[in-house]
Amino acid sequence: MRESFPIMDDNNIDNHVDDEISACLSLDKPISFFLFAGAGSGKTRSLVNALNYLREVYTKRLRLNGQRVGVITYTNAACDEIKRRLDFDPLIEVSTIHSFVWSLIGGLNFDIKQWLKEKLENDIVDLKEKQSKGRAGTKAALDREKSIDTKRERLSGLDNIKRFTYNPNGDNRGRDSLNHSEVIKIGADFLRGRPLMQSIFVSKYPILLIDESQDTNKLLMEAFLEIQQKHSGRFLMGLFVDTMQRIYGDGKIDLGQNLPIDWAKPAKKMNHRCPRRVIKLINKIRSSVDNQEQKPRTDKDEGFARLFILHSDPEDRREAENRVAERMATITSDALWSGTKADIKTLTIEHHMVARRMGFLEMLEPLYNESSGILKTGFLDGTLPGLRLFSQLVLPIVKAKQNEDDISVTAIVRKNSPLLSKAVFKAKGANQPLQIKQAREATEMLLALWADNGEPSFLDVLQCIVKTGLFEITESLRPIALRNEAEQEVVEKNGGTPPLEEDYPDSVLDAWDKFLLTSFAQIEHYAAYVNGQSQFETHQGVKGLEFPRVMIIIDDSEARGFLFSYDKLLGAKEKTATDLKNESEGNDSSIERTRRLFYVTCSRTEKSLAIIVYSTDPEKVREHVLSEGWFENNEVEILT
Repeated sequence: MRESFPIMDDNNIDNHVDDEISACLSLDKPISFFLFAGAGSGKTRSLVNALNYLREVYTKRLRLNGQRVGVITYTNAACDEIKRRLDFDPLIEVSTIHSFVWSLIGGLNFDIKQWLKEKLENDIVDLKEKQSKGRAGTKAALDREKSIDTKRERLSGLDNIKRFTYNPNGDNRGRDSLNHSEVIKIGADFLRGRPLMQSIFVSKYPILLIDESQDTNKLLMEAFLEIQQKHSGRFLMGLFVDTMQRIYGDGKIDLGQNLPIDWAKPAKKMNHRCPRRVIKLINKIRSSVDNQEQKPRTDKDEGFARLFILHSDPEDRREAENRVAERMATITSDALWSGTKADIKTLTIEHHMVARRMGFLEMLEPLYNESSGILKTGFLDGTLPGLRLFSQLVLPIVKAKQNEDDISVTAIVRKNSPLLSKAVFKAKGANQPLQIKQAREATEMLLALWADNGEPSFLDVLQCIVKTGLFEITESLRPIALRNEAEQEVVEKNGGTPPLEEDYPDSVLDAWDKFLLTSFAQIEHYAAYVNGQSQFETHQGVKGLEFPRVMIIIDDSEARGFLFSYDKLLGAKEKTATDLKNESEGNDSSIERTRRLFYVTCSRTEKSLAIIVYSTDPEKVREHVLSEGWFENNEVEILT
């Protein structure tokens, strides 16, 4: 018999939580807090309520002292929504983590220059040491040599930089610009290692509230926690968290553990979004992690959750998924599950699945699977500078030309090309018309790559840009851009497995090399995906969103991600010795990462949920989910 929730008498059982938070919000006796707020619990509402309380009680005092309340959230969209709810009150500084950190370090030009000098010098020493141990003539040796040249070039140019620039939402290609990773590292180092900066920070922001704290960069989170411990009498930090929704790899894994005993730990229990059946499912999914159990609203329907299992090699996946949609329309008596007017949000567990279906798999694989993970986050959110060169500059020019829109082509080049920068124009004096001609010819050379139905690779495009100087090349691509033809031939031919550790190519440069050899045509599909113009979504793209009808597609063989394993989570594969070791030591693992992603996707559902699993062993999956209590017998179907 199906287990059911007791009906709660009060849909507002979490109201006391906002009162608890308000009690912490004192400038005289600040109490830092860690708020657990699961999916659909109204976390943003609690954040806004806390900020409105501060505005009501402390506006005059904060303004007299020249102080502000700092609020960090994950996306620009979230920033805009919070600002709107606060009537754009300038007393509350709402920003993304990159914008916030830049507001702290921007203008510290001498200190930034010294930090970069030390970092570049150490990098060069490290590369030289590896170069001395490796074999000459290999791709690894060539990569290191070009990296050394690039870092030396940047190092030698530091003295000429008067002011560093940074755009949290831009590409930061100039010689005086910092990249996103550098801003985070510099900010964390400055905050942790400089008592005066800590004191200035606390004086300016006596209260700091961090939304989506589980995904805030580990280095910065540790810096903020250190500041809180050292200045607890005059600095309050509030963390709004659901650890089960941590999806990025650079967050602090053990956030919330070993907090000081004087921290408050309020928790929200109500889920206002999901139907009762889906809440039961997501409670089961997370039960082995932290036993945080959510309650449904009294006015929510029971809802539906169904699991459909198919063999991993169906002849036509799209046809199989349409069959599931039709089956859900029958089960739920909801016509919007199928037909021409269907309104379904299809979520995938991994970007590989979308990339395969949309046509940008080849360009995804090297950047997404790069071993250090440096490129992954920027790839996922569309901020990777090396990619934006192609998606934000070259693609718009190509599309404008295809649409015979020469005015737009000219506008893009005028705005972004160093050939037409104010400094260059000023230096050219009477020769400015020749400079305009050079920019026009460079643009024509680029567009000629697509003449006669040409299909250039990313490398073809990059080499053309390098040759003409049409656009600034980002630092990540400069070692590749500096290669001559003979050196590039070595890279493409000398790709064998090196015998020594020192002979392995730089993983980041190797990833870029493999990416550059793929077709440029893929960038249009990728751009549509990261800009939200696709019918598909992944876990990263939907956190915080909700949809009436959700279809989740699970297919480890198609995902090909080594970081996740639904086969293991759903019992189709046995855990490895490494998995068992990670479990016993409390380390993160592919199974736990997968569990979190499953939780995020399932918890988007407002009415009904269909989960499709492609598996080599459907019966084993069925047995496992039934034994775990995730589903009842009549909720699982094996389709042939």
